[in-house]
Amino acid sequence: MKIQAISKNVRISPRKVRLVADAIKPLAIKDALISLQSMRKRAASAIAKTLESAVANAVNNAKLDKNTLSILDIEINEGQAFKRFHASTRGRIHPYKKRSSHIKIVLEERKGEKKL
Repeated sequence: MKIQAISKNVRISPRKVRLVADAIKPLAIKDALISLQSMRKRAASAIAKTLESAVANAVNNAKLDKNTLSILDIEINEGQAFKRFHASTRGRIHPYKKRSSHIKIVLEERKGEKKL
């Protein structure tokens, strides 16, 4: 069974969020949450919040055990971008975008796990 959680319009560039997401993708959920707490990246808190939401969805809605869950996929997509302008010399402007991200975490239940 697949359980997911989505955070939309997180005000961090997708490129920066993907660095953190790729670091925790192969880890177990418990290890991923511990490593996200110790990371010194701003995106770590946003991903941790989404991961905790996905775990809560699995436990409360699907009645799954927290210890049998694993990360199946983490998708970081580009959200809406605010278009802004920076004043320049001679009355000119330099446009830039303030980018945002959509974070989607999909969890699955591992089959064949023995509970101790």
